[in-house]
Amino acid sequence: MHNHTPQPDALSWPATRAEGLARMAAFAPFMGRHYSSQRNYDLGPDKRGNVSVLSPYIRRRLITEEEAVRAALAVHCPEEAGKYVQEVFWRSYWKGWLEHRPEVWADYRQGRDAALGSMDRRMAKAVAAAEEGRTGIACFDSWAEELVETGYLHNHARMWFASIWIFTLHLPWQVGADFFLRHLLDGDPASNTLGWRWVAGLHTKGKHYAAQGWNIAKFTHQRFHPTDLNETAEPLEEQAGMPAARPVREFTAYDPARPTALLITDEDCQPETLGPDLTALRGIATVQTAAERSPLPVSEGVARFDHAALADAMERVGGGGVAMIAPRGRDLVDWATRAGATQIVTAFVSQGPTRDWLDGVVPSLEDAGITLAEVQRDWDRAVWPHATAGFFRVKKKIPRLTEELNLAP
Repeated sequence: MHNHTPQPDALSWPATRAEGLARMAAFAPFMGRHYSSQRNYDLGPDKRGNVSVLSPYIRRRLITEEEAVRAALAVHCPEEAGKYVQEVFWRSYWKGWLEHRPEVWADYRQGRDAALGSMDRRMAKAVAAAEEGRTGIACFDSWAEELVETGYLHNHARMWFASIWIFTLHLPWQVGADFFLRHLLDGDPASNTLGWRWVAGLHTKGKHYAAQGWNIAKFTHQRFHPTDLNETAEPLEEQAGMPAARPVREFTAYDPARPTALLITDEDCQPETLGPDLTALRGIATVQTAAERSPLPVSEGVARFDHAALADAMERVGGGGVAMIAPRGRDLVDWATRAGATQIVTAFVSQGPTRDWLDGVVPSLEDAGITLAEVQRDWDRAVWPHATAGFFRVKKKIPRLTEELNLAP
């Protein structure tokens, strides 16, 4: 297989919209049958031509889901591009599902903090060995090193890694999910949390993912041949039942008549397509919340990618704004007041660390008479209502959603 898209060290990837668009255009010819037949193979960090590796850009909406689907359908018929398009919708399914059940994110945070705070010396040593690639399980150790060094893992490797972490090494799943979120350049609270829950057997009751040695050997082209995995593990169970889906939270709509300042978060770095009139803004600020991903240190690569993506977004809307790192509510009030704004507008912020931070500063804004308005993208508004149960409901709607969102040529 040819490596069509050269992959430099992930920590040096340019975090710009222009780079994301260039990578998308380069991979578009391979979003059809090539992707469908080769996508499950993890051939190593220097051979990523079978997958797009666009996830760090889509994660921050340097390029949007619509753009990725449109790129595939511009070159391939819907049948040939089906697998690629489904993968894009999977990401939105996870986000929508968590929006309908925000308490699952809160439960993850509580479980993570409890697990980190209650580790005895034996467990702490086992977790350190896993994170540093010293378990003696060659494939697992290689993936741990790759994750820390590059900020990326193939999707199949993420499933294998999580399964080995949970069922063979018997480590707390929340600590593994935290390890991923601290290091993945595309670390998404919904995809990451729910992906780990799915592997553990907590997302779909009784259905878990037990990594098999033969499967790893086949889909790594015999790079690894693990023989010491727990392949017959039972799924994890939790006392609390799955919460029922409820409507996505209400939010304040953007009012174009009010003096407005724009807040760009690392959740959405494409403000020029968001909707508000950028020429009428009183001020612009970026806010970086990478450190809010975990109580433990977040990788330098993640922080650097976020910083660069936000700087690129700022430049595309004219520059001259303020860059902030998870400011307190009082700091936002001072910034908006100096700008003469009574409304701060931002892209809709879904469940995760940035939402948690935003919830913490909203009271200060309200006390100062400053409204926080959000703009929800058409994509989320169209997809999320179908993301209340299993993925099948979303999958079934893909042809209609593609048509509604005008994604086909």
